Amino acid sequence: MSRVWIYQANRFLTDIEVAEINTLAQEFVSSWTAHGSALAGKASVIDNLFLILVVDEEVAGVTGCSIDKSVHFIKGLGERFNIDFFDRMRVSYINAEGQLQLASRDEFQELVNNGIVTSETIVYNNLIQNSEELASNWKIPFSQSWHSKVF
Repeated sequence: MSRVWIYQANRFLTDIEVAEINTLAQEFVSSWTAHGSALAGKASVIDNLFLILVVDEEVAGVTGCSIDKSVHFIKGLGERFNIDFFDRMRVSYINAEGQLQLASRDEFQELVNNGIVTSETIVYNNLIQNSEELASNWKIPFSQSWHSKVF
């Protein structure tokens, strides 16, 4: 099983930014190590909003130091592109027209209160930690998500 980290940007990235970030992320993961052992990592930007890092822990396990390296890399990307990948105050969801949206917590609360976000609205659970959860629990109905307990 692979370990997964999802970093959501605080705004949608341009296609040019996505291309540059994908290149920089590939360079990072190709040199990413844990105690001198190369990590079998992958990185990609999905939907111009999410930067996803994946490490196959059957090849080599991540360590605190290797996680610190990835956080440092992500913070550097944020500074370079003026993006906050650590803003936990934004919620991503799919609207009634099938489009990915990004809302502040206050905006999302208002959408819930007004019935625009319903129990069936797909929300993104960026707290997942492994490849199995990425496949089954990243995009889930609001009613099944942690969001339903908060909003």
